[in-house]
Amino acid sequence: MSTVKILLTLSLLCLMFSNATNAQTARLNTSGQPVAQGPPKTSSQDANVVQRSGNAGTLGIPTLSFGLTEAGKPTEVANALKVLVMLTVLSLAPAILILMTSFTRIVVVLSFLRQAIGTQQMPPNQLIVGLSLFLTFFVMAPTFKNIQTTAIEPYMKDQLTQWDALSKAESPMRAFMFQQTREKDIEAMMGMAKLGRPQNRDAVPTYVLIPSFILSELKTAFQMGFLLYLPFLVIDMVVSSVLMAMGMMMLPPVVISLPFKLLLFVLVDGWQLVVGSLVKSFG
Repeated sequence: MSTVKILLTLSLLCLMFSNATNAQTARLNTSGQPVAQGPPKTSSQDANVVQRSGNAGTLGIPTLSFGLTEAGKPTEVANALKVLVMLTVLSLAPAILILMTSFTRIVVVLSFLRQAIGTQQMPPNQLIVGLSLFLTFFVMAPTFKNIQTTAIEPYMKDQLTQWDALSKAESPMRAFMFQQTREKDIEAMMGMAKLGRPQNRDAVPTYVLIPSFILSELKTAFQMGFLLYLPFLVIDMVVSSVLMAMGMMMLPPVVISLPFKLLLFVLVDGWQLVVGSLVKSFG
């Protein structure tokens, strides 16, 4: 693609240069100044010049245009609306991935872990988000496989309509969110929506279930973050007490405690413990 752009740019520059040269020659002729005459051109040379100029004038440059035309059939309008809906869903895909999966809990806990250790930018944000993303795919693999089996594959085989496929795909996601959501959060959101007490899970709308699930995920992530802070907090308190007993009050305790935190985290194989606890917390 870059090679094509370079060739097009060089061609345009050659055309601009030839036009500028022709314009300068024309100005010299009108001013009466002599123009250097070269050897007479033969007919074959003239034909080659004409052919090259014709090819330059018909140089194909790709263009992209959008327009609104009148639909001849109702199906054309339906197809256009389908494309619009698909583009909207694709634009909301990051929010769906973050808010309706295990990504929220994982990324919050890993961020708490970095703050508890005391390393400001290590691991970097891209690494934390990337690890959270792959752990999300690992945790959600059974749910995604169920969606593929019950919704995507039948839809691709024309065995289900679009709305039926969406309904089939919604059921596994609701089951996962119900499994991780507390009943108190669902009752609170149902009260905010001014809906009655649900008799079963089917009576809970999806627009109520999603914020309830997010609140439960945040609460669980903060609880796990508190437990992660405790051992590192003990190290900070011990180091601060030792420094004060030695009279080294001007030395920041963080400078001394950080190596001990890293050593403790490595000795207990902290990454395996944290990741294992996160994955097991989803049952």
